[in-house]
Amino acid sequence: MQSGKLYFFTATILHWKPLLAHEECMQIIGDEWKRLVMLRRISIYAFIIMPNHYHIIWSVEEPYHPDNIQRDFHKWTAKKLIKWMTRYQPHLLKDFTVNAADRAIQIWERNPLPIELYSQEVIWQKLEYIHNNPCRDKWQLAELPELYHYSSAQYYLLNKDEWGFITHIQQA
Repeated sequence: MQSGKLYFFTATILHWKPLLAHEECMQIIGDEWKRLVMLRRISIYAFIIMPNHYHIIWSVEEPYHPDNIQRDFHKWTAKKLIKWMTRYQPHLLKDFTVNAADRAIQIWERNPLPIELYSQEVIWQKLEYIHNNPCRDKWQLAELPELYHYSSAQYYLLNKDEWGFITHIQQA
């Protein structure tokens, strides 16, 4: 990934466990995105937080390097998610125990998937994919995209900015 370019990015919870099905865990993700936007390290154009993964359309601002931002985001959110589990759902910790040299608990799968968005057609295709994700038969989390709170769909479809960190895709 390169600074200043637009990417569709997907990251998944270890073993596809539905850790993010807990509202507090989704909020941890959203709060950290907001912090990074306020620090002017990233711009977020669209997102969705699903029970076991998230999708985001974003760019990383100069002089920051996308790989470093992504690494630090996952490190920081992992710490907060582990703290939340320890306090409220300690039985979940066993699902994230790993035998690794650098950690005992791992939250995120390794090697998340960034895709550079190189045309308007691809940008709008990914935006639509993100917003329709909770309505798919596999999930059935909402009847309409704008009814799913942990997404930028309300921003685009209802002109509601409850998150306070989204930049319209036409400004990318």
